[in-house]
Amino acid sequence: MNFILSFLPAILFLAFLFLLDNFNLVRVKTLLFCLILGIACAALGYYINTFIAKWLDVDYTFLSRYIGPVIEETLKASVIVFLIFRKRIGFIVDGAVYGFAIGTGFSLLENIYFLLNSPPEYNILIWIIRGFGTAIMHGGCTAFFAIFFVSGISRSENKLILAIPAILLSVLLHSGFNHFPLNPVLQTVLILFILPFIFTFVFILSNSKLQQWLEIEFNSEIEILNMLRKGDFGSTKAGIYLRSLKEHFKAETILDMYCYIELYLELSIKAKRNIMLKENEFPIIIESDLTAKLNELAQLRKQIGKVGEMALKPLIRMDYRNLWKLNQLSNNSNS
Repeated sequence: MNFILSFLPAILFLAFLFLLDNFNLVRVKTLLFCLILGIACAALGYYINTFIAKWLDVDYTFLSRYIGPVIEETLKASVIVFLIFRKRIGFIVDGAVYGFAIGTGFSLLENIYFLLNSPPEYNILIWIIRGFGTAIMHGGCTAFFAIFFVSGISRSENKLILAIPAILLSVLLHSGFNHFPLNPVLQTVLILFILPFIFTFVFILSNSKLQQWLEIEFNSEIEILNMLRKGDFGSTKAGIYLRSLKEHFKAETILDMYCYIELYLELSIKAKRNIMLKENEFPIIIESDLTAKLNELAQLRKQIGKVGEMALKPLIRMDYRNLWKLNQLSNNSNS
């Protein structure tokens, strides 16, 4: 019973966040992967904390308030950073769910350790606080890191620099919780009431922005692609800009740029189409030549080079979100 009380609340909260994902961005395999990595972070964090506590000769209270939060939140955040660099996270919604899953895995192992090493006089209230308070805190801190980090990199390319304030936020939240500024029971009750409202608001706002992103880009990309295929692209401002690049690039590179833009738009439209299909619970469409086209796009990107890609930034910005949606397309074609 003690183990169930200390672990089930985080699992139920994770299921609640998973159900808030209207666009079905979260992949179950990645979710389970995050749970496992969260457990690994807890194991590694235990050994690091134990080593530092002996090295600095500090007591458990000091360790849990000042050292532990830094070590543990950095370990958990590193998984989110890894997933972003691997193009597994594209939006706030999936980032928050994966972040909470990491924290849930972390709390699982931590609570098992406390259960095996707790004194017999610990009553059921302790395990209620650990389950409804500490476990939710672990998931919430990592989810908040993901929310702030993903929202920041959607506006900037300096990913690692943006991770610093996001980690500081999660560390402060974790340390603040461990200080128990309020009665532990009252603090746990407040977490249970406040966090669902915060996450629901964030998810509704994120889903709204995602819907807007899909609609605006989807329509504009279809329009540009049609103009390219009809031969009307040259009369647009984008076409005029592309022609102006002839002074700086070889004719073959300019041709590769045209092909790159056309193929990118086609694949981008298909990626958004599949997101919309998943949102409405329809099966996604995977064309037989999709893998070949993705490989062709990668080859064209290589041929135009970094300089050519920079020259195309006014027309196509290959930021992390653009790369994420193409990566989703690639994952679907290989599954």
